[in-house]
Amino acid sequence: MNYYKKDGQMNLSDRIAIETGISSKESFKMIGKLLDRHPSTIAHEIKENRTFISGNYFLRKDCRFVRQHVQHHICGDQDCEENCCRCRSVDCQKYCPKYVSRACHKFDKPPYVCNNCAEKKLCSKDKYIYSAKHADAAVTRRRSESRQGVRLSGEKKSEMDELITKLVKKGQPLTHIYAEHQNEMPVCLRTVYNYIDDGELTIKNIDLRRKTGYKQRGKGHQPSLGFANLEFRQCRTYADFEYAMKIKFTEDEVVEMDTVKGVREQGKRLLTMIFRKNNVMLLFLMPDGKAESVKRVFDYLEAGLGMDVFRRLFPVILTDNGSEFKKVDELELTEELEYRTSIYYCDPMASWQKGCIEKNHEFIRYAIPKKRSLNPYTQEDLTLLMNHINSVKRPGLGNKCPYELVDEEETDFLELMKLLKMHLIPPDEVHLMPDLFFQK
Repeated sequence: MNYYKKDGQMNLSDRIAIETGISSKESFKMIGKLLDRHPSTIAHEIKENRTFISGNYFLRKDCRFVRQHVQHHICGDQDCEENCCRCRSVDCQKYCPKYVSRACHKFDKPPYVCNNCAEKKLCSKDKYIYSAKHADAAVTRRRSESRQGVRLSGEKKSEMDELITKLVKKGQPLTHIYAEHQNEMPVCLRTVYNYIDDGELTIKNIDLRRKTGYKQRGKGHQPSLGFANLEFRQCRTYADFEYAMKIKFTEDEVVEMDTVKGVREQGKRLLTMIFRKNNVMLLFLMPDGKAESVKRVFDYLEAGLGMDVFRRLFPVILTDNGSEFKKVDELELTEELEYRTSIYYCDPMASWQKGCIEKNHEFIRYAIPKKRSLNPYTQEDLTLLMNHINSVKRPGLGNKCPYELVDEEETDFLELMKLLKMHLIPPDEVHLMPDLFFQK
């Protein structure tokens, strides 16, 4: 039975029920059943509208030893004669190696507040309290403020406008800009979009690729059975891939592969590969779109990394049904006929089955627009582009870029990065426009 049917915003009566439920030590599920709302809605309401009460610490420091230690020059300023724990210009807790916090963190877990804590009355530490009256007032105030339009001062708005405009003109997505400069932004990302919609900033919607770049989806068509039954696809279909994922491979082991064309002419092609576990994308410039060129890339990686490392990095590859991938035995096997990887094919006309790499091709088109030939570019150019793409911060990665998700203990991946000359680009230097290749 589904108890969670109620929609719409909470009112004061709902919040009183939540406050009563917390004080009675009821679970979020029980409170949710009472209000016909999902437990996650109850948890979000509490965390969003709880009231913070600052603790009463000696000298406003929550260090356990603040009364005992008398230290000087912890911050490195040898001319300062002030006792570090009494200094107001520098927080000694950031520098002191003997700092031990006595703060309570029980509110980091459900119920996220101290309402039902037995030690609440005598506690002098930081705490959170959920009050229905204060929560309802806070929500009403936020709702009112959100409808007042632009509430920034002219100076702050000008500073934000200058920062965003400068970086957008480099081709950086707004999500990347906000992830890097969130502490400098006086508003949230959604408000930035609203300001652009309202014409409050220098840049317009036409400057944002994703605002104007989408085309209406076609209805598509069903592929013929003859194409689906091609010999190189036998035992390597997407259904076979899903079965292998259940019994043999994990999601973090999957590498998606595809090619990118410049214009419809004989000439260079781009081989792309992406690791699902961290979204790091590899770019290889090939002289043509033939199967032999793809095989040469595989052979290059195997020779540069060694067979064991290659097998660990590329255990399973998911690609489309392009003719450049049809010589599957030559890709899967080495010259000595040893297996180095397993290749599977998406269903015909189902590019969404490898959506990770399809989505990342968008970044390539920022710097190399469609209908532009790849013949003028070199592998050095594509390596530069690869590093800029992999340095873009993304909300789906926790506001981190793919390179930042590579752990220092992943020696195999670090070896791959060294082989392909991959390195992190500073956030504000990320450039995804066609003139990237003229700035080398």
